[in-house]
Amino acid sequence: MDDAASNTELGTAEIGRVMELLPHRYPFLMVDRMYDMDGDVSAVGVKNVTINEPFFQGHFPQFPVMPGVLIIEGLAQTAGALCVNSLGKDYVASLVYFMGIDKAKFRRPVLPGDQLHYHVRKIRNRGRVWRFAGVAKVDGKVVAEAEISAMLADTAEARAFASENG
Repeated sequence: MDDAASNTELGTAEIGRVMELLPHRYPFLMVDRMYDMDGDVSAVGVKNVTINEPFFQGHFPQFPVMPGVLIIEGLAQTAGALCVNSLGKDYVASLVYFMGIDKAKFRRPVLPGDQLHYHVRKIRNRGRVWRFAGVAKVDGKVVAEAEISAMLADTAEARAFASENG
């Protein structure tokens, strides 16, 4: 390992910081903490999946399985939080728009008691639009993967966009 790599300190974000970075709240906040945050390049988000999650009441009562779309949402939230964090402590994004999902694959079910690790890595960004490759893992095994894109916007921009495209 070279000296530059060994001197790189990767960031972390506990739940308080995650909540500063994302507008999402219970029951839709899918990230409990983050680690290995490297600028806007890569990070790992963590979700502790418990039987108390509201979606388990209907998906499925006899065999509770975390919906795949929520796993993808967790990847997107991890990527969005990484982007906002990379812009500095003073930057506040009102919204992180989820713009696209490509190449989504689901490999294994996620069950109560599992700990999801959302690994995201930047593919590219232009302005306030980022594209990430994401892999969700439980116990080191891939449970889902996708490419996702997102845009940071403030409330005024979001309202203008909605009225123009609504």
